[in-house]
Amino acid sequence: MTPASLLQLMWLASPALPVGGFSYSEGLEAAIDSGQVSDEATAGDWLQHQLQLGLARSELPLVAAAFTAWQAADGERIGQLNRWVLSTRESSELRQQTEQMGRSLLVWLRLREGDDPRLALLEALKPAPAWPVAFALALAQSAAPLADSLHCFAFGWAENMVQAAIKAVPLGQNAGQRMLARLMQDIPAACEQAIARAAADERQAFSPMLAILSAQHETQYSRLFRS
Repeated sequence: MTPASLLQLMWLASPALPVGGFSYSEGLEAAIDSGQVSDEATAGDWLQHQLQLGLARSELPLVAAAFTAWQAADGERIGQLNRWVLSTRESSELRQQTEQMGRSLLVWLRLREGDDPRLALLEALKPAPAWPVAFALALAQSAAPLADSLHCFAFGWAENMVQAAIKAVPLGQNAGQRMLARLMQDIPAACEQAIARAAADERQAFSPMLAILSAQHETQYSRLFRS
């Protein structure tokens, strides 16, 4: 990977990326409210399970498939993948999250890479480009290898979720770093699984407890996050 590609991945993984990711907890806040997450250990377990049972089976294989489709500028395939992502969002909050972040990334990509003809394909996705599909285009634009690109997506998710746990549990910064270290140990294996699943066109999205908690979060009395 070239230094330019590495810098692009670092940029994309940064929590400063203007897509609003910091405002979402992806059900974690509801798990805290229900008592399932209450300290560093349980928060770390929750995020580790979400990585292994969610991202490794769903989002990461989807990003890998979309990455390849964007390289080929295959609009039909991109449309199929985008519809699949939206169909897996089982609560209105999770659906709104992936649509809002996808739209925001589209705006940023237009400012950065406005002459890329693939942006027209991304903008044409209805009702909105899903976040993983939009992010896959940004990864493809970086010219980085697929495996490194998936590590970027996974680490960006991990850092955002750890920050959500620090704010909502609440936890200290050192606890957050320990949790991030746990997730980093599992990210390489999750990315390897994702590449294999993408090659076989096998993805699955089955996390019923997360869907229930997300629905409950919509009417939660006091909350910090939008999901």
